[in-house]
Amino acid sequence: MKKYIYILIVLLTFSSCSEYQKALKSEDTATKFKLGEDLYNEGKYEKANKLFAQIVPDYRGKPQAEKLMYLYSQSFYKMKDYYIAGYQFERFASSYPKSEKLAEASFLSAKSNYMLSPVYTKDQKETKQAIEKLQEFINLFPDSEYVPEANTLVKELDYKLELKAFSIAKQYDHISDYEASIKSFDNFIFEFPGSTLREDALFYKLDASYKLATNSVEYKKQFRLNAAKASADAFKKSYSNSKYIEEVNAMSNKIEEELKNYSNKANI
Repeated sequence: MKKYIYILIVLLTFSSCSEYQKALKSEDTATKFKLGEDLYNEGKYEKANKLFAQIVPDYRGKPQAEKLMYLYSQSFYKMKDYYIAGYQFERFASSYPKSEKLAEASFLSAKSNYMLSPVYTKDQKETKQAIEKLQEFINLFPDSEYVPEANTLVKELDYKLELKAFSIAKQYDHISDYEASIKSFDNFIFEFPGSTLREDALFYKLDASYKLATNSVEYKKQFRLNAAKASADAFKKSYSNSKYIEEVNAMSNKIEEELKNYSNKANI
């Protein structure tokens, strides 16, 4: 029995492949459309895409073009070809502004950009573009069912930009370029005031300020110690129960001790 089932499956597969090959070579656009739609519904997106690509020019301006372009765009998305999917969905949205699929297509165009966003350690050009596209979608379709997901994706991308900026600032600290580290953490705190990494950023800014001051040449030391003291005071004011508080207090005490030396010298 199993043998016959196997033979039947082979025959059906062969028949299906034969039908697909015939359709590829056929000049009958309706046959290509029908088979392409069937293949799409079966999850055979690459085969469907090849058929759709052949007939897109022939359906331009026809009533069926809207459905074809939607399926064509979706086939790229299902194939994870997000660059072309984003472009095709954008074309669909501009070509069919009254379509019931308009919001969905606009969202998937933006989400395709999101899918192209790289890991935070790489250049974030695509991430910024994805945020822009998603925000544009949210502004255009504020009542869409896709808005909650779009907001979630924006938050995720924003956090990726935070991680990128934070890692750059921390890298400066790692190579002992403390001035660049302090400036980078200042920029981070200004650009991402509500970041979950703010506490860490303030701590590492203090750490860089402390190292810069204590290892400084004499004529710059007092000024830098005062700057480090201001960083320590700001940290303790914002995060008195921080996981870093013991380290912060130790640095703060050391700074105070060194500043007393300058105070004593001034009183002599």
